[in-house]
Amino acid sequence: MKRLIIIVGAAVLLTACAPVLSRDLMRQGARDVPFSRLREAPDPFKGRLFILGGMIVNTRFAETGSQIEALYVPVDSLGYLQEGDHAQGRFLAVYPRSSGLLDPVVYSKGREITLAGAFLETRKGKIDDMEYIYPVFEVREIYLWDEHRDYYYPPPYYPYYYNRPFLYDPWGRPYPNPYWPSPMW
Repeated sequence: MKRLIIIVGAAVLLTACAPVLSRDLMRQGARDVPFSRLREAPDPFKGRLFILGGMIVNTRFAETGSQIEALYVPVDSLGYLQEGDHAQGRFLAVYPRSSGLLDPVVYSKGREITLAGAFLETRKGKIDDMEYIYPVFEVREIYLWDEHRDYYYPPPYYPYYYNRPFLYDPWGRPYPNPYWPSPMW
């Protein structure tokens, strides 16, 4: 039994520190993306691999494949999104059609991603009525983060608790209701 606990504990520790993308890409890619320099002088960065985080603004199908417009979010050495100011700019991530398609329903507005992408070019576009220059990356690997869900837990005196023999946790698993009255027989 003691050996089993040690093995399970070691497995949890090893997987807890795993990068979200493949280790080779994480080693090769640059994480300190200077968006202002990419827009001003993109030539020295062409073909270079970057590790980017982002919050999806829009996903659409294009001739070359799926295209994601995202708000840049810095990532740490394992590819996890960092908290803080996200107003550093937007970028376009092109997922080649030969690799498949990214469904806009799944890769929807507000979802978070981490990706490894080769810098291709800058492209003029618009955000509402304003002209904007987007850095464009070709996606080599992408990781879609789980959706954030806010759950509402009513207080124990709420009638819902008294009228149900079972309650459900956020994952849909039932558990006995401690407020359910005992049978009267």
